[in-house]
Amino acid sequence: MGIKCLIIAAGNGSRLLQKGESKPLIPILGIPLIERVIRSAMEAGTDEFYVVVGWQGDRVRDFLEQLAERLSIRITPLVNEDWKKDNGLSMLKARDFLQDPFLLLMADHLFDPELVRALMTHSLPDGEVALVVDSNINNPLIDINDVTRVKVKNGKICNIGKRMTDFNGFDTGIFLCSPAVFDVLEQNRDKDGDTTLSGAIRVLAEKGRAKAISSNSFWIDVDDPPAFKRAENALLDRLRDKPTDGPVSRYLNRPLSVMFSRHLVKLNITPNQISMFSFLCSLVAAGLFVAGGYIFLLIGGVLAQFASIIDGCDGEVARLKYQKSNFGGWFDAVLDRYADAFLLIGLTWHLLAMEMNSWVLFIGFMAIIGSFMLSYTADKYDNLMRSRIKNGGGAGLRMGRDVRVFLIFLGAATNMVLPVLVIIAIVMNVETMRRVRVAYVN
Repeated sequence: MGIKCLIIAAGNGSRLLQKGESKPLIPILGIPLIERVIRSAMEAGTDEFYVVVGWQGDRVRDFLEQLAERLSIRITPLVNEDWKKDNGLSMLKARDFLQDPFLLLMADHLFDPELVRALMTHSLPDGEVALVVDSNINNPLIDINDVTRVKVKNGKICNIGKRMTDFNGFDTGIFLCSPAVFDVLEQNRDKDGDTTLSGAIRVLAEKGRAKAISSNSFWIDVDDPPAFKRAENALLDRLRDKPTDGPVSRYLNRPLSVMFSRHLVKLNITPNQISMFSFLCSLVAAGLFVAGGYIFLLIGGVLAQFASIIDGCDGEVARLKYQKSNFGGWFDAVLDRYADAFLLIGLTWHLLAMEMNSWVLFIGFMAIIGSFMLSYTADKYDNLMRSRIKNGGGAGLRMGRDVRVFLIFLGAATNMVLPVLVIIAIVMNVETMRRVRVAYVN
């Protein structure tokens, strides 16, 4: 059983009402905020959740019940009737359920799961709390006028609050808490009426019991429309970090496919349907090559490159909507191999229709073989490159399908099909041999 997680989701999010009546249920790139938070925590290793609800509580509880069934996890809603008041009161609703150290998250804070993983590796002595502190005080995703500021010294929190002028970090809203935090919350409430979480952390900080875990990984507080826009852009930007992207994918296809994916995630379509659409575009492109004539050749080349761009959207949508599957990746790879074969056969047919030549047939055959072998060796090679990147090395230049289809587009657009087929045949086979050598050496 993993560590339990408490999520505060009671407020009405008045600054985001234009996006939806219930802040936790506002979809960002097709997925409600609270679902993104829960899935990120799950990815970090948490599987039991307590969610404090307030405003629109019935709607949020209904959603959480369905989500728990979909993800096969345990989610227990807790109701805070005083949701208009400070977040410490929401925390106190969970006191009877959390007797061991627990993870504390906010329903409107998106984050990289690695932040939680790093937090959970730290031992937490009884009576202490640990907070992930963003040490990048120039973080462009943060609203400096609204964020809770933190002063850290020697790994301990010295002070925390929104109006501090002496600070060196930001409160990410990601905590590892011992149950002692409930005692402090109650003491503050009874003593001076302070029911804020920050107030409790200040008390613990004064006693040297508030640890800071510094990080500069991705997180954002989605609190108003500008922050919502920044969060969307940040999530999309994170799609560009695929280490196995070739040069064409990295600098041309990926920026365009991300633009398409921004809208596709809001539609009721699946990644597999996107894969099929991309394949059908390639099939039509191959048919245009066969039809003959420069106009058909040009349109086919443009359509082939468009299909290559759309081919990146299936994985992007799968990541954004948590629909990744082993079958989806395999299905996409199968369709790509068929698409490559049809495109190269189409180009070869285009040349043979003008002049029957055995050399053209041989070159087309070698282009297809080289393309297939390059794809066949991709998994082994990409795994080696991931290991190299992890160990601090570079990924090097990757020749893949993106380069191949772009060459097909250039050959069709310039009406230089034969030279491009020759280049594809040589480059794909030489690159395959190079990969074999790299795999042998490593």
